[in-house]
Amino acid sequence: MSIDISTMRARRDHAPAVVLLSGGLDSATVLALAKTLGYAPYALSFRYGQRHSSELEAAVRVADALGAVRHEIIDLDLRRFVGGSALTDDAYAVPTSPGLQDEIPITYVPARNTIMLSVALGWAEALGGHDIFFGANAVDYSGYPDCRPEYVESFEAMANLATKVGVESHEDETRFRVHAPIVKMSKAEIIQLGKSLGVDFAQTVSCYQATTEGLACGQCESCRLRQEGFAAAGVDDPTLYV
Repeated sequence: MSIDISTMRARRDHAPAVVLLSGGLDSATVLALAKTLGYAPYALSFRYGQRHSSELEAAVRVADALGAVRHEIIDLDLRRFVGGSALTDDAYAVPTSPGLQDEIPITYVPARNTIMLSVALGWAEALGGHDIFFGANAVDYSGYPDCRPEYVESFEAMANLATKVGVESHEDETRFRVHAPIVKMSKAEIIQLGKSLGVDFAQTVSCYQATTEGLACGQCESCRLRQEGFAAAGVDDPTLYV
C-alpha cells in the first residue's frame, strides 16, 4: 500500500498538530509527513521508564532535523507499575525470537498508547489544534492491540466526546482527528515514504534494548522488522549495531 500525499493536505496552512515521536523510524516518517502536508508539527515524546532510553536522544535529533515547532519530553515513569512489559520491567527479558502469531508479546506496555494519546489530546486542545499524528502500524507490527485501525478510530471518537472542542464543534472541519497514516503500510513502504520525505534514518533508534549510545542489538523483534524493511525497500540500512 502507498499513500497519495496530494489528497492529505492540512485543513489550513500551518495548523498546529501534535505528533507522537518515539525516535524510531515510523514516528520520524510521520513527523516528516505532517510537516510536508502543511501542518505546524509539535513533537511529543515520553520518558516512561523504557530500557531503550537512547531513543529519546534520537527523538531530539529528529525533531530538530525535521523542523518541529516545539518538542516536549514528558516524564511519566511506568516502571512504578511493576510487571507487564519487558520494556519497563527488568524482570522480563526482551525476546529475540518471534512469539506465537496470535499472542500479544511481552514487549507490549499496558495502555501506553492510550496514555500518550491522551496527553497529546490535551496539548492539541491547548494549542487550538484539532489534529494528532500517531505512528501506529498494523502490518509489520508486534501484535499490539493499541496499533489497530479500530483502536485509532475509537480513540478519535472518544476525543470528540471528551473535549470542549469536540462537544462544541458542529462542523467536521473543527472536530479532532487522530491521523495514523502508516497504519496499513509495510515497513518497506514506510521506509520508502520516509526517504522520499528526507528522513535521515541514521538519526533514528528502533531497538528495544539499544545501548546508551544508541547501538542496536540486531536480535529483538524491532531490529528484525527494521532489517527486513530496509532489505525489502532496497535501501541501505544505516543502523549501527553492537
